[in-house]
Amino acid sequence: MFRHQIETFAILLEYGYEDPILLKASLIHDLFEDGEKVGFSSFEGVMTIDEDGKEVFDLVKELSIRIENDIEEPKDQFLERIMQEGSHRARVLKLADRLSNINSLPATKELQFIKRYIEETDLHIMPYAEGIDKNIAGELKRSLMIFDI
Repeated sequence: MFRHQIETFAILLEYGYEDPILLKASLIHDLFEDGEKVGFSSFEGVMTIDEDGKEVFDLVKELSIRIENDIEEPKDQFLERIMQEGSHRARVLKLADRLSNINSLPATKELQFIKRYIEETDLHIMPYAEGIDKNIAGELKRSLMIFDI
């Protein structure tokens, strides 16, 4: 889990992002969805870490799949919500997150998962990517071209 967070952070730095809230959120962006799996449950503690805590918390929450009545928001709706209605920070972070995930797909070795993930990216991320950050979008497009599925 930690490697992905650092890669997402590095992608943002590489493309010139210096916004401390965005960068801090990149380091914990999967925390609300995956934290309990690794024994973390003090989510509200993020708000008191420093002066940016509340904004970082809000951004990570914005990037998390919503759960209502114990039912998770469908993944396609979640991605469309972020891409269409998300804040600029959320959309940039989702692009960097997706680029990191796509670049790690070869290690998965599960063809069905890889195929589904690429299709999901083509349908719900790529139509918006260039309007969010053309440079990250370009690298994401090049990374997707590696897969011949």
